[in-house]
Amino acid sequence: MKILVFGGSGKIGSAVAWDLAPDKDVDVIGIVGRHKETLQQVKEWIGSEKITPHILDINDKEAAITLMKQYDVGVLTLPNRQTSYKVVHLAIEAGLNIVDTIEEFHRTPDEYETEGLEVPKGMKLADYGEWLHKKACDSGVTFVDGMGFAPGLSNITLGDGIRKIDVAEKAVARVGGIPSKDAAARHPLRYMITWAFEHVLREYMIKLNVIKGGKIVEVDAATDLESFRFNKFGKDEELQCAVTPGMPSFLFTRKQLKEFAEKTVRWPGHWQGVHTLKECGMLDIEPVDFKGAKIVPREFLLSIITPRLHPNEGEGDVCVMYNTLEGKKDGKDVKIEYFMWDEPDTKNNISSMMRVTGYPMAITARLIGKGEIKEKGIVAPEDAMTPDLYKKFIEELKKRNIEILEVMG
Repeated sequence: MKILVFGGSGKIGSAVAWDLAPDKDVDVIGIVGRHKETLQQVKEWIGSEKITPHILDINDKEAAITLMKQYDVGVLTLPNRQTSYKVVHLAIEAGLNIVDTIEEFHRTPDEYETEGLEVPKGMKLADYGEWLHKKACDSGVTFVDGMGFAPGLSNITLGDGIRKIDVAEKAVARVGGIPSKDAAARHPLRYMITWAFEHVLREYMIKLNVIKGGKIVEVDAATDLESFRFNKFGKDEELQCAVTPGMPSFLFTRKQLKEFAEKTVRWPGHWQGVHTLKECGMLDIEPVDFKGAKIVPREFLLSIITPRLHPNEGEGDVCVMYNTLEGKKDGKDVKIEYFMWDEPDTKNNISSMMRVTGYPMAITARLIGKGEIKEKGIVAPEDAMTPDLYKKFIEELKKRNIEILEVMG
């Protein structure tokens, strides 16, 4: 099996390659980037001869497709919608099976802050996703879309829970990457960058859809603030979460739900700070006049705050998941809860976000490469992981010391 990792010099991409390297069924792991030095550093860190660096400009269509045709599965760990959609489009043309991690559900692209997403000439954005799906089906391509932590683990846990009960009524995913508690106290917004921060701010600002009263309704991101106590795995922490657009596929694959929302978990105080920035216009993307020049408030904020949000020496992250599903089984009310609290692999310098995003992608790539995920076209994680594959997936996570606790009551 040959697997090609786009964004292979980034944190998530390098974690995917790290996880794949010891697998005897994987012969070659291509890592794609624009800089030879950073790709070589990843190869040296992993220490495997299977790692093959590829320097590529994805705007070079011919070179990209030629490279893709040499591999069985592609893994996309890209930072924004522009690059993600571009590589997806090329992969489908090349006949390359793919797994992607970006929050967007490519089959139903939303129209807010498109991040430079390029639509074929003469086509509307609303039609592009379905066109990509049909093209993938026609090309025999399996495209598991939105696999990682959130979306990904959030989708497949709730998706499996829905299969276990007779009537699913309300599902809420609460997921997020946060600094360790000590580290949070040393950073603005009680936050530390674990993911492409510019894309995170997009997720805070756009409008998104949730299900309320059995109907899909549009709401503002970062609203519906909820506090909850996480008290599993020996922890006892007060956390907060607010709605974000992390699981759009559920709106289309699990339409039977009467209530559904995905919420991003943060330490108390974070969301209050975000709302202050929003009220002040600091997260806006429309240019404003400043002393005779035009500046974009969000870009200005990013230039100031980003250096203050990078981890300091010795600081680590935590990835938290608390998902709930409510409904009926055998005529009785039932509730299923899913808990995860993951911390870094300090021995190998792998952050928690790298682990819980990169490893699920690597596991999924293997399942595609072995033909165990058979569906063609754009496939949501909750549909890709059938009951048998879900059990296998959870077992693979346990081998990597990622434990998801399921409690039914």
